[in-house]
Amino acid sequence: MTRPGTAPWWRPDRLARRRPFLEARARIAAALRHVFAGLDFVEVDTPALQVSPGLEPHLRPFATELEGVDPAERRRLYLHTSPEFAMKKLLAGGVPRLYQLAHVFRNGERSTTHHPEFTMLEWYRAGAGYHDLIADCRALMTAAAAAVPDHAGFAWQGRRADPAAEWQMVTVAEAFERHAGIDLLATAPDPMAPDLARLAGQARPLGIAPRDGDRWDDLYFRIFLEHIEPKLGIGAPTVLTDYPVSMAALSRPKPDDPRLAERFEIYVCGLELANAFGELTDAAVQRARFKADRALKRRLYGTEVPIDEDFMAALEHGLPESAGIALGFDRLVMLATGAEHIEDVLWAPVAEIR
Repeated sequence: MTRPGTAPWWRPDRLARRRPFLEARARIAAALRHVFAGLDFVEVDTPALQVSPGLEPHLRPFATELEGVDPAERRRLYLHTSPEFAMKKLLAGGVPRLYQLAHVFRNGERSTTHHPEFTMLEWYRAGAGYHDLIADCRALMTAAAAAVPDHAGFAWQGRRADPAAEWQMVTVAEAFERHAGIDLLATAPDPMAPDLARLAGQARPLGIAPRDGDRWDDLYFRIFLEHIEPKLGIGAPTVLTDYPVSMAALSRPKPDDPRLAERFEIYVCGLELANAFGELTDAAVQRARFKADRALKRRLYGTEVPIDEDFMAALEHGLPESAGIALGFDRLVMLATGAEHIEDVLWAPVAEIR
C-alpha cells in the first residue's frame, strides 16, 4: 500500500519508522495470550470463508466463489466480518471458554481507525453474564499497557486514559442526558419501534435534524458521534452499557428491564474499542432479527446476504447461557503505543485502489 505522495510501505526508511509499533504489537499479542491461558481459555482458529459474513445491515462484505472438484460446481461464500457464528457453533458444541485473534474483512472501510482487513480479538464464556467480561477486559488492557513500558497508559489524538484507574460505568441513557440533554428512553415508548419524531424534537437544540430517509438509528448515531463519543474514555476507560433493545444485535433483552439489551461497549480516549453481549440463545427471536436486518439491507443498499442455517441449527440445538465480546486488536495496539493511524500498527497494509 502506498499513501499518496509516499514511498512503498516496505521501503526500509518507512518500515523503520513503524518498527517500534510493530514490535510492540507482537509483545501485546503474547501478553494477551498469557492472560487467556491463565483464565483457562483455549485459542481457536476458524475459517474466514463463511456461508454468511454476518447480518449487520451497514457492513459491506467481500464475496467470492468456492469451486468444487467439478469447476461447474460453484458456491458463493463470503469473508467473515466477525468470527462470531463459527465461535458460537463451538460454544454449542461444548467448548466453554474460547478466544481467537482473527483477521476479519469489511469492504469500503478506510480511515485513521478503519481498514478493509483488520484483526479482531473475540472471546466467549459459557455460564457467564455480560458484566463478567469487564474483568477480562481490565486484565487484557492492563497487560497490553504493561507490554509497552516506555509508553505510560493509553493515548490517542491528544487524549489519555489509564487502564489501571477506576473505570467509568455509564448507561447509554445517562450518556445522552449528560452530554446531549436528551431523554433517550422517552423517544422509544415502543422499545422495538423507537420514534424518530420524538428524538428529532429533543435533538433540535443541538442543531441536528433528520435527513430524508433517516431512521431513528441514523439520528441516534449522528448525535452520538458528534456529542457523546469524543467525551468517553477520557482519563480512564468508559463502559457504556444498557443499550436500547432496538439496538440489541445478537444480545438478549435484560430480564429486569425489557426496554434495554444486555450489551456494552468500551471506549478509550474517545475511540470505540470493544462490543460485548449477553448472548441471545432464542433461535426464533434471532431468526426474526436476521430477517429484519436482511430486509433493511435490501431496502437501503439493494443487496442482501444469506442467513447461516448451520448457525441457526446450533442455536436450536442449544447455545449455553453465555457472554461474548469483540475487541479491535489493532486499535488496542494504537492506544498502547500512541500510534495515530491504524496503518502504523499493521505489518503490511492492504493495497489501495488507484
